[in-house]
Amino acid sequence: MINEEIRDREVRVIGADGAQLGVLPTAKALELAEEAQLDLVKIVPNAQPPVCKLMDYDKHRYEQAKREREMRKNQKVISVKEVQLSATIEENDVQTKAKNAIKFLQGGDKVKVSIRFRGRQITHSEIGLKVMQDFIERTKDVATVEKRPSLDGRHMIMILGPKVEKTAKAEKAQK
Repeated sequence: MINEEIRDREVRVIGADGAQLGVLPTAKALELAEEAQLDLVKIVPNAQPPVCKLMDYDKHRYEQAKREREMRKNQKVISVKEVQLSATIEENDVQTKAKNAIKFLQGGDKVKVSIRFRGRQITHSEIGLKVMQDFIERTKDVATVEKRPSLDGRHMIMILGPKVEKTAKAEKAQK
């Protein structure tokens, strides 16, 4: 709430420089804001009496939007790509799937590796576990296992994340 929208009888006023001006009637606080060519902005509405501050509200909104844009620009979106394997997958197919997973991991994405057991294959889930272990071995240079292989109904699922380089951590610490 700003200026005339404030309906309280008395408000605690903080000056533009951060100094306490005390508890004043709302009309007097609005006069002070008008004299200083600033806005009276309610910043703590639940206090007794509510706390208001003298500030340039448009400038405040602009700076807040600028900070939000900067934060959005700096954030990195990590998506999860999926690679589907089979318990009876052949060597060349595993190589192709591993190559794709490595490409995703180097791009900064996480990879969900899943095996769907068909029919009676579920009784030999250890075969699927071997395929998963082999896949981990093939991608160990660029991946870390974030979620170990686990059985979820007829699916065995694991999640791989990109390996964080120690040198990259050191560079970030120096900045």
